[in-house]
Amino acid sequence: MTKLKGLLLTEGKHGMISQAEGLAKGLDLEFIHEKIELNNFWKLIPPKFTPVQNFVFKNEIDRKFHIVISCGRKSVIPSIYLKRKYKNNIMNIHIQDPKVSLGNFDFVVAPEHDGLIGNNVLLTKGAIHYLRNDELKANENYLKDRIKKQKVVSFIVGGPNKYYDFNEKLIDEIFLKIKNNFVKKNYQLIFIPSMRTPKRIINKAQKYFTKDEIIIDSVDKKAYLSALKLSNYIIVTCDSTSMISEAAMTGKPIYVAQMKAIRENSRFQNFYKLFTSLNIIKDLGDTIDKWDYKKLNETDKISSYIKQKIDNYDFS
Repeated sequence: MTKLKGLLLTEGKHGMISQAEGLAKGLDLEFIHEKIELNNFWKLIPPKFTPVQNFVFKNEIDRKFHIVISCGRKSVIPSIYLKRKYKNNIMNIHIQDPKVSLGNFDFVVAPEHDGLIGNNVLLTKGAIHYLRNDELKANENYLKDRIKKQKVVSFIVGGPNKYYDFNEKLIDEIFLKIKNNFVKKNYQLIFIPSMRTPKRIINKAQKYFTKDEIIIDSVDKKAYLSALKLSNYIIVTCDSTSMISEAAMTGKPIYVAQMKAIRENSRFQNFYKLFTSLNIIKDLGDTIDKWDYKKLNETDKISSYIKQKIDNYDFS
């Protein structure tokens, strides 16, 4: 049987691409990415007040697909537009709360901590993502020859957003905890930045930690996958539920490097509570604990359900 074709609509951010691509892989689609760009005025308008018209976005999209997977605010209107244009000849799936009527989509995939309810809503524990165990295994050797110690801790770093500003004092406190808790106890550190990590933090890590530690100084997917595979412990900054969810597929203990929020962050707090109750995460403190948990495999769970519906769908 010929593979179904997928169209992924995102804003180009790592977390969004990871979720959309993860679902596409889970559904076994041949897919392409389309980074959505809104025309100037409509960048400022919430989706619920935006007309479902193609003049809202700059992208020219021809129908060479069966399933649209969208993620992020900017992709909401293009997804609805394509569904209305092609009707039941395509299936459209939105990831995260679209902040419009859920009936505009065949399925909405949302994390439990968002509190979204609807007949077509598929709930997940944390974020779905693109990572697979075979990818981690395939990239294990990428950093392996640089590992000089028996114990490894990986520090996955996000970056400033509207909830966390990553000020110098907070970064100093996190670095000190990692140094005292792990480096001084003979763990080798792997520092992994993301697309949102400021250069100043990478530079700071290079000066703060010794040359024995591995400081990756740019976005490097192979290094990220290798680090997840090689680690005994994983530390993730609190700004990214996506990166914490990705780490949770390893089954390894995850410490969250908490920072004081600069605005109300109840969604993050609900996420932390859920993952704490599942014994997946603990806050980074002054001790090292040992614990385990059932690996999260939410992407496969969701894609298995949607596959059953696809089998009864007519993509004529």
